[in-house]
Parts: sequence; structure tokens; C-alpha cells
Amino acid sequence: MSELRMIADAVIASESGRIVYAGPARDAGSITLTGPGIRVDAGGRAVIPGFVDSHTHLPFAGDRSAEFLMRMQGRSYQEIAAAGGGIINTVRATREATEDALYEASRARLDRMLLHGTTTTEAKSGYGLELEAELKQLRVLRRLATCHPVDIIPTCMCAHDFPPEYRERRDEYVRAICDEILPEVSRQKLAEFFDVFVERGVYTVEQGERVCRCASGLGFGVKVHADELADTGGAALAAAVGAVSAEHLLFVSEEGIKRLAAARVVATLLPCVPLFLMMDQYAPARRMIEQGVAVAIATDLNPGSSNTESMPLVIQLACLKMRLSIEEALTAATLNAAHGIRRAHAVGSLEPGKSMDAIILEARSFVDLVYHLGVNPVRTVIKRGKVVAGSPS
Repeated sequence: MSELRMIADAVIASESGRIVYAGPARDAGSITLTGPGIRVDAGGRAVIPGFVDSHTHLPFAGDRSAEFLMRMQGRSYQEIAAAGGGIINTVRATREATEDALYEASRARLDRMLLHGTTTTEAKSGYGLELEAELKQLRVLRRLATCHPVDIIPTCMCAHDFPPEYRERRDEYVRAICDEILPEVSRQKLAEFFDVFVERGVYTVEQGERVCRCASGLGFGVKVHADELADTGGAALAAAVGAVSAEHLLFVSEEGIKRLAAARVVATLLPCVPLFLMMDQYAPARRMIEQGVAVAIATDLNPGSSNTESMPLVIQLACLKMRLSIEEALTAATLNAAHGIRRAHAVGSLEPGKSMDAIILEARSFVDLVYHLGVNPVRTVIKRGKVVAGSPS
């Protein structure tokens, strides 16, 4: 993760949106490109891969600013949820929103993500918690994918929580997920991945395993929200069910880390969450890396515990709070994140054959991603060889 190849006086050439050369300018003379194109002069500034935000809850309605004020007054996330806030608050707003309103709100967030350098993102449903509202969120993602520069990888997270109408009969909702929601999402081809929140007060390990096995049988890649608020065995479950990634992991055990490494599960860490929730505990990124776990980082964009679209902020927190080097954080935000959504063959690094997704920074060094706080370090965003945000030169 710390081995970056840095090239001074470099050229990147692409054709039809794909990189055909990335290397020293002195060796670029033999490149022959056909068809029209553009030339972008970075002016000596640093050029890095487009960010891959591999964990977001992009399509939601409403906000939870009132809860944020409660938390500023000392109420915990769990206390707020027990009082009727939390995920269920957003579920109510999302169920009530029209599909068009949900689309417009989600598009505005996606625009902000792009301005901060995100060129590929994963996006979860999970604020519907019943068939039609889940389908509505996933249809919004499909609409956005057809008209927005950012590539969207959709995840069905109908197991984000238990809906109010099933609070006292949770196993019935587990059956509804397996018998009704996931089969219909699969039939309509609305999602590539499935995610479940295994945590105290939410899904047990047994319930999580059941829905993961069901999702896997239907052809979904599996992700697990694991060990966010306590060590509940979520990491071990992710390893046992062959998950692509385990997410959060603030309280993962040493045994959980070993199992993630052995099963080659990507650990997607979300440092904005403990910051936003005013927690002291951050995911043990250093121990994971030392034990061979591939670590990715992402925003966890959502209205309750991480209200941000900024991958640069995530990189800063990964370095300052989780003790990643800047090189490790950049790898975690690009190539490792791409592995966490099965896109490393196409994005996450600047090399021939991959999509020409790149960021020109304002500075001459990628070190400014962390060194210069409180500003957006992104000058220009290029997607598939075209300037899609920021200054063209």
C-alpha cells in the first residue's frame, strides 16, 4: 500500500476513454492516437487516480440535523435511535419522498462528490426497508448511472435495520428479505451487491448469515457492516460467507482481523463516522495492514453518522486519526477501494487498459492531500478521458 510509482515530467494518453500510455514524456513520442481528442496541461501539478468511494448511502431523503444537535448535547447514537431517531427517521422521509425528489437530492450529492474527485462510487439502498421503497431507491441509482459522469455500483441494503412494522417479529422480515425483496431486486437487475448491518440491536450473526447466504445464492456479491459499535463477530461472519468486503470495523477483534486476512476480505474503513459521532475509537488500520488485510477507505455518506461527500477529508482522517501514511491512504482511496467493489480491473490506478479517470490536484505533490487542511485540493476531474469538473487547464 505504501509503494507508489511517482513519475516527474509525465504524460498520460488515452483513447476512447482508456489509458494507452502512462509514463515519462521522453518515451511518449511513439504514441499514435486516432480520432479527435483534447490536450490537458497539468502545469507541473500532481495527477492521481480518480477516487473510488466504495461505501455510501447516496439515495436518501430528509436530514437528521436535529439529531446532530442532540448528539452535540451529549446524547449517544444508540439513545437517539431508541427515541425514534436514527435510521428509521430517514426511512420515514425516504418512503414519503417521490422518486423524482429522491433523484434530485441524490444527484446534488453526486455532483459534490465529483467536485471532490470521486469518479466511481458504490451506493446503497436501505432507507426503504420494504419492497417498493427499496426498489425506488435502486431505480434512482439506475437513472443517475445513465446521466452522470460518476460510475455508480448499486448495493441493496434492505437489511440496514428492521422496519417499524416488523420490530416485534424480526424473523418475519428476514424471511421477507429472502423470499420477496432480494428475488425481485435480482429479477429487475437493480443491484450488484447486498449488504447487512450485523450489530447489537440490529441483525444477529445468525440472521446475517441467513440473508448473506440467500443473497449469494441469487448471485449478489456480499458485503457486511461489521463490528461498528461493538465486537459482535461481524468480521468473522464476513470471512465465513465469502464477503467481498467488511465495513466499519471500529471494534474488530484480533481473531476477526486474522479471519479477514485469511479470507482476503477487503476492510473498508470509514473514519468520518467516529469523527461525526464524536467517538474516541477508530478502526485499527495499522494492525490490519500489518496482518495482511487489504484496507480501503470511504466516506460512508449518510445523513446520520457521516454527512460528507469529501474523499479528501477521508484521506486526511485516515492519516491523522488511523495513522496511515499518505501513500497508504491514497492506495486505500483508489486501488484497494476498487478491489472492494470488484472494479480493480478497470479503475483505481493510472495504467494502460484502465479507464482514464484522473484528478489534477492544485499542488505539485500528493502530500498536499493531507498537508493542506480545510480546502478542496482538487483542481480538475477527468472521467474516461474528458474533463467533467473543475478547470480544464
